[in-house]
Amino acid sequence: MAPAFRLDRRAFIACAACAAAGTGFAAAGTRFAAADTTQVTAPVTARDPLKLEKLADGVFVYAAPYELMAPENGGAICNMGVVVGSESAAVIDTGNSVLTGRRLKEAVRRVTDRPVRYVINTHMHPDHVLGNAAFRGEGASFVAHRKMPRALAVRTDTYMAQVHRLLGPLGEGTEVVLPDVLVDGRMSLDLGGRELILESWPTAHTDNDLTVFDEASGTWFLGDLLFVGHVPTLDGSLKGWLALMEALTARGTTRVVPGHGPASVAWPMAAGDERRYLDLVQSDVRRLIAAGQPMSVAPGRVAQSEREKWVLFDEFNPRNAIAAYHEYEWE
Repeated sequence: MAPAFRLDRRAFIACAACAAAGTGFAAAGTRFAAADTTQVTAPVTARDPLKLEKLADGVFVYAAPYELMAPENGGAICNMGVVVGSESAAVIDTGNSVLTGRRLKEAVRRVTDRPVRYVINTHMHPDHVLGNAAFRGEGASFVAHRKMPRALAVRTDTYMAQVHRLLGPLGEGTEVVLPDVLVDGRMSLDLGGRELILESWPTAHTDNDLTVFDEASGTWFLGDLLFVGHVPTLDGSLKGWLALMEALTARGTTRVVPGHGPASVAWPMAAGDERRYLDLVQSDVRRLIAAGQPMSVAPGRVAQSEREKWVLFDEFNPRNAIAAYHEYEWE
């Protein structure tokens, strides 16, 4: 008998986010009930392929649960994409461990026999890049923003220590793979009758954000420039992120894939919650600084009205508050 569906806070926020973004409540509820870690009895293995959702012909997405890295998920905690052309395929982000990368590679093998020619990273955070090692030595080029090599290199020790601490033996074999193709502005990649348009952006979520647009299907992979349900995380510039969102939402497209959230969402409607949150962080931080309040009070006073609207709020909002205070302190 299937386990009963329990709509806990995390699943409720996920369903609400999906509904607000124009995706189905029922599908969201099913997905996050399955992701409930109380139902997981053993860590995943490389033989367990990631579950890919088909968005359009040749376009597939793994929609990750709203979780921190743990043995039960093996580090598969960000959304990942696969785009298949007539000659080759590209993967977009690879997860937080080589184990997740291997699970992604197995999933790709089940939807196409074409070789993976490109491994594209949307930015340097470990949940998006540490699965790269699974594709090393197989002829793929690793593609990222021109600033990603330095950003990743200076964080390597921290990222690897985190994998070993949280995954233990499941993290063995994980290593940082730096990109060998760098995007500075705009670049196109040909998969064989299918072109991907890559664009690097000024500092926003990070200083090395990259988006990927599949012209054939109108699918735009935004990486962590867009969070849906999962509280946004700031590791770049809040001013820059808000400015970039203005530019991105001015563009129309069939669908977008967030870095965290449902497999796809309607655009630009899906940006509303993130923009509201980021605007509030900005206004609350400015208010504290104007009142002469120290940085130490920011984690408990910034964007507190948003707590019940986001998963993992308490894990990341305090960091966002501190980062924003740093940025605006000398405004």
